[in-house]
Amino acid sequence: MSEHSFHNLKRLAVSCGGTGGHFNPGLSIAVSFQEHGGEVRLILGGRHVAAQAEKAAERGIAVQFADCAPVGKSPVSLARFMVKQLRGIFQCLAFYRTFKPDAVISMGSFASGPAAAAAFLAKIPLFLHDGNARIGKSNRIFSRAAAGMALSFPAVNADKLHCPWEVTGLPLRSNLLHDVPADKAEAIARINSSFGVSFSPEAPTVLVFGGSQGAAAINENFSIPVDDCPAAKKIQVIHLSGPGKFEAIREKYRTLGINALALESSDKMQLLYTAADLVVCRSGGSTVSELALFRRYAVLVPYPYAAELHQDDNAALLEKLGAARVVANKDCSPEMFRSIIRDFLNEPEKFRRAGLNAGKMAVPDAAGNVTSMIDRMLAAAK
Repeated sequence: MSEHSFHNLKRLAVSCGGTGGHFNPGLSIAVSFQEHGGEVRLILGGRHVAAQAEKAAERGIAVQFADCAPVGKSPVSLARFMVKQLRGIFQCLAFYRTFKPDAVISMGSFASGPAAAAAFLAKIPLFLHDGNARIGKSNRIFSRAAAGMALSFPAVNADKLHCPWEVTGLPLRSNLLHDVPADKAEAIARINSSFGVSFSPEAPTVLVFGGSQGAAAINENFSIPVDDCPAAKKIQVIHLSGPGKFEAIREKYRTLGINALALESSDKMQLLYTAADLVVCRSGGSTVSELALFRRYAVLVPYPYAAELHQDDNAALLEKLGAARVVANKDCSPEMFRSIIRDFLNEPEKFRRAGLNAGKMAVPDAAGNVTSMIDRMLAAAK
């Protein structure tokens, strides 16, 4: 555990409801702060509160719920948004009166709106965190009321902010930091034991995944050139398909004669990254940060419907370091992937060395950086 001491920050409220991209970094901040002696609460809202509250409880983190709803276009959905947000604001105001946080940090998205608005109304210092290279609309709006913002990456639109900011990194899940195999051989041994497969540590290994729901462009088009590249038969693939799709993926590799592990998802990503020689994936903020931590070369296919195309900006960070090739979703095809795999098999060492460049972006103690930033900015404001 890294050493951090806090002189001005004793109680912290972390608003991190919504998707895993907002929740997981928020939970990591909460766990780190509590481990360093702070008192912390998570404020959760959105569709996944039950599962997220369970994960928080497993880490010994207490939870407060707040109503919220996404902004809708129809009059009915807009009215629902207003009612839910107002209810959430009053819930947070009542919570702040009892918990008395020294600061509130919002991890972004509509789910954190009530907590952020309530902090402003209660005159509690509000801090923000953004998980992408393009700062989101919600954070840009609340930056007018914020004491400071923590950025995962140097932002392409930092000029749109109205508060002080620092690049702290994106807090990653603790198992990615503390349960990491020493090398590929250990990772392969643990994968074989955990999933009942027979992978070899000497064989080239490709990790393929989309987001939590999978990625159709990757699932449907990723292919191995077994017909014209004899070395391709030796490849082993780990493919996370998303819910309900792994049977079709498993059958595809069986037909190709490829040794593959097909799963819907996995909570053992530290094993999979360490085992991989090449990664094919989307470019969410967490994924880009994880690739940097494990120093892996990636073929990145940004999600084309991400808000303001922020995954394109994330992908560009690794591409500029020479640690990734970026492929547009519309350009995905079996032949394109087969061509990449041929290149990889012809020069695997070149890909390995290029992947090491991703490590220039790695920030292992981002959670501690965030809370230290808050502590320093609270001191400066006195």
